[in-house]
Amino acid sequence: MRASPAETRTASPGLPDKPFARTFTAPLYVGAALNPINSSVIATALVPMATDLHVPVGSTAVLVSSLYLASAVAQPTAGRLAEVLGPRRIFLSGIVLVLLGGLVGGLGRNLATLTVARVLIGIGTSAAFPCAMVLIRRRAQEAGADAPPGAVLGGIAIAGMATVAVGPPIGGLLVGSAGWRWAFLINIPVTAIAMLMAVRGLPKDPAPGRGNTGFREVAARIDLPGILGFAVSMSALVVFVTGLPGVRWAALAVLVLTGAPTVVWELRKTAPFFDFRGLAANGALARTYLRQALTLLGVYSVMYGMTQWMEAAHGISTVESGLLLLPMGAVSALLARPLARRNLVRGPLIVSAATMLLGSAGVVLLTSRSPAIAIVLVSLVFGVTSATTTVGNQTALYLAAPPEQIGTASGLFRTFGYLGTITSAVIGGIVFRDGASDHGLHSLGLVLVAAGLAVLLLTVLDRRLMYRTTARRPDTSGHVGDSENPTEEHPA
Repeated sequence: MRASPAETRTASPGLPDKPFARTFTAPLYVGAALNPINSSVIATALVPMATDLHVPVGSTAVLVSSLYLASAVAQPTAGRLAEVLGPRRIFLSGIVLVLLGGLVGGLGRNLATLTVARVLIGIGTSAAFPCAMVLIRRRAQEAGADAPPGAVLGGIAIAGMATVAVGPPIGGLLVGSAGWRWAFLINIPVTAIAMLMAVRGLPKDPAPGRGNTGFREVAARIDLPGILGFAVSMSALVVFVTGLPGVRWAALAVLVLTGAPTVVWELRKTAPFFDFRGLAANGALARTYLRQALTLLGVYSVMYGMTQWMEAAHGISTVESGLLLLPMGAVSALLARPLARRNLVRGPLIVSAATMLLGSAGVVLLTSRSPAIAIVLVSLVFGVTSATTTVGNQTALYLAAPPEQIGTASGLFRTFGYLGTITSAVIGGIVFRDGASDHGLHSLGLVLVAAGLAVLLLTVLDRRLMYRTTARRPDTSGHVGDSENPTEEHPA
């Protein structure tokens, strides 16, 4: 992928000698871990929560879906707010919301209160990634680095992957020793640490110009009608998708009645929240979104689908099934940083598509008589898929997104990922509608083979991915210096 042309710059006089020092990156890494912490830890608390609240276990699924839905809507919104109001302000505001959600959930006495808490947490954690991308992009430009700071982007990827891997074991220990409320209260110490780090290490946002702080001015700059239209349309889309194969007509009606006017509104705006024209013109960015959605569909189908199959058809306990999938997260975390530091795009994405196809074929071949080592091998293959797609697509996003829209683009990147995750749950429900059997698993594998082929075509036929950026970038110490690579672009 070709980077946007840029002249070599000198670092700003007020910039630290190490622009990507730990004081700057640490709060970003902690913030990046907040969403996966709350996504994974809750899984171990659903059953004891239902027992204590005297509700069916199935009804607690709203606590999972509410966070995903809130995150899918809030990610690009937080990105736009960061671009307009300042990334540090929005980052800190998100941490406060997570803290509030942790308190509300920890003290909640019914399912409705806990759902409100999960929505607050979903909105709050959504600020971390787009704000981090805005801060990193601005710091790199100030430091005169035209290429992505791969080590920093890799650190953000690792923070999410490692948390997903260790989340269930940590959740099991917390819930088992202190009760299900700690699935919410864990946010209090974590957000306190993140707040202290962010206040100390993140650069202050510029003071807003005169006449730009009123509600009307801010609403116009962030395109509030566009945000509201997107939020309602996205919510209706998620509700509709989660209802498949049945048709939720009310959700479909809301989607059409709000989606169409929103598109018309955004096409008429000179600075829209969702830039349809810009996305259509920026094919590299659109393909990055699609690759991310399709690949995460595969990764999460394996995480959720194989877990159900292992417990129902293979007779493996919940603890054992979690341990069998643990290497998947470990491999992802181990591979992410060395790949990210090289700023590779096309190579990792080809590996991602190839391993997704290989792992999907392995899913088709598994049976209830397969040894545990076969299951571990399939999960390891998808661990490689997870690492390479996260690193490759994250770097592709950094290069393809317009610098002034990196926050909104980063939020939409996560939104497409959530859509892939949500769709994986829908597909799992369809193929296992008669029980988690070998036949259902094989049907799931065939769906993933098709998705893997689509990802492969989106990668090998994308001429924008034929190159990678090798321009001046920060080294691993945080100093800005010349890379060992030549300055011209060459095939990845």
